[in-house]
Amino acid sequence: MLNSVWLPRSARPKLVQLGLIAADVPPTKRPSSLPQALSHQPTSRILIDMNGLLLVNKPIGITSFDIIRVLRRKTGVRKIGHAGTLDPLASGLMLMLFGTACKQAQSFSKLDKRYVAQITLGATSTTGDNEGDKTPVSHTAPGEAAVLAALNKFQGQLTQIPSAYSAIKINGKEAYKRARAGEKVEMPSREVIVYENKLVSYAYPIVEIDTKVSSGTYIRTLAQDMGEELGTGAYLSGLVRTEVGEFQLTEAIILDEADAATAAEHMRDVTAN
Repeated sequence: MLNSVWLPRSARPKLVQLGLIAADVPPTKRPSSLPQALSHQPTSRILIDMNGLLLVNKPIGITSFDIIRVLRRKTGVRKIGHAGTLDPLASGLMLMLFGTACKQAQSFSKLDKRYVAQITLGATSTTGDNEGDKTPVSHTAPGEAAVLAALNKFQGQLTQIPSAYSAIKINGKEAYKRARAGEKVEMPSREVIVYENKLVSYAYPIVEIDTKVSSGTYIRTLAQDMGEELGTGAYLSGLVRTEVGEFQLTEAIILDEADAATAAEHMRDVTAN
């Protein structure tokens, strides 16, 4: 329960209803140290001790740690983590952990995941995705039967070699930082499981798939392997994470709406997990 803190008037009723502040606590004045420019933003200076899991829909164009920064600013909660990154060019479901729930990050990160992926055939990318430099490989359009055969081949237990432009740490430093500095990075292989590879649509050069995979699976690598199998080259041109374990993207809140009251209302108790 909170006592003497400042918060926007619009947030007070919902926080009272949720039991985060007492109804009889009078509002305090906005701190003089708060920049005037922020008075028109949905930023909150509430000091709340929230604990639990919040499902957030990550937009394209920001990093996973940017999500933490935004949530800290908008909710007033300092201790926030996540259970699995998404690249800046990817969007979709992120499991955000608040307070004591941060201790469960490792267990949540091991959950299986589902993605809708867009793969572009006909070229390769230095990074395996839309960000890298492209090299044309082939303009021959494989038939749908060939695409389906490639999808079926890359199901089950697979050995993957992740992209050097990944966040995997090599000798204590992220691989992508080494690669961008010009180092030749030797990436260790890993065993992963692709449970499902469903073809959603195909109109050359774009293949859209729905795939369910084990934790640690790189969809960029899956796209590259498909391109090699088809003889066309391929790279990942779009990615949306739709599921993590039992959690669904449809249940997630939009980041812009994640103020203190909304976060508290959608917070999930995961102490029993």
